[in-house]
Amino acid sequence: MIRIAFTGPESSGKSTLAQAVSETLGGTYVEEYARVYLETNGPDYDVDDLETIVQGHSEAIVNSTNSLQLIDTDFIVFKIWSEYKYDAASPLIHRLVSENWFDLHILCAPDIPWEPDELRENPDDRDELFLQYVETLEKFKKPYLIVEGAHQKRLKKVTEAIKQLQRNS
Repeated sequence: MIRIAFTGPESSGKSTLAQAVSETLGGTYVEEYARVYLETNGPDYDVDDLETIVQGHSEAIVNSTNSLQLIDTDFIVFKIWSEYKYDAASPLIHRLVSENWFDLHILCAPDIPWEPDELRENPDDRDELFLQYVETLEKFKKPYLIVEGAHQKRLKKVTEAIKQLQRNS
């Protein structure tokens, strides 16, 4: 089983890219549970909701059994989100970030236009947050690939990287 996580700041193309890779390579797309939860329960949330979201996201990953899993959002997103919003991340989030759930993290650069929606909060600090993603991936020694530019360029780079992982596994 190969698990690929798509990570990065809000509105950086994670969902679009994960879905496109799923369609291209036939893997299972695992939706961002935070979006599902907030669309169901409303956009207002607190730290307890964030814990519920993290647990739901980890369960969605575990319940996906395809040999190629394309996970929209990793636990680093929850860590940075929680630290940004609440100045701290829970022990659960820290534990999940430190574990090795993914074979590769696809870090989406925020070099595409911001697309507002009712669940997005941080249009002005995506570049600063992007640097936090790089620092966190490095700190926890996670394998990652930065993608930037137009959608087709990103898709090509990611599909080539995944095909290489598949050949090596």
